[in-house]
Amino acid sequence: MNIDIQSDQSRKLIRFGVLLFLLGLITGFLIPLTANPRMGLSSHLEGTLNGMLLIIFGVIWTKLNLSGRLLKWSFGLLLFGTFTNWATTLFAAIWGAGSEMMPIAGAGYQGTLWQEIIIKFGLISLSISMIIVSGIVLWGIRGKVIKTN
Repeated sequence: MNIDIQSDQSRKLIRFGVLLFLLGLITGFLIPLTANPRMGLSSHLEGTLNGMLLIIFGVIWTKLNLSGRLLKWSFGLLLFGTFTNWATTLFAAIWGAGSEMMPIAGAGYQGTLWQEIIIKFGLISLSISMIIVSGIVLWGIRGKVIKTN
């Protein structure tokens, strides 16, 4: 992949990371207004921690030894997973839902069927995305293999 494109993705990851970190901080102010404040705290933490995760990935992005296709997939899945993590927990906090998928933060809070389906889909899809991204990045950060005779 063109190093310029990889550098551009790196800058974007850092920028999106700072944005998500900011959204996580703002979410902290909204905690008292949510139907489930404990889930609101979870959303606040997801936003700040996932924002930092994006920043870290942005810093190492140009060191990855991956094909252009894997870089594009990883970039998209990483943004999807981190922002969906924050948004899903925020919706659960606002709706007072999510006890099935998040029994500790959502204890005693059950949303409507469609709310619970959205939360379940969001959490499962982001989890799969983040596992895939982690595997690809782990593969991409490997050192070059030197064969000896």
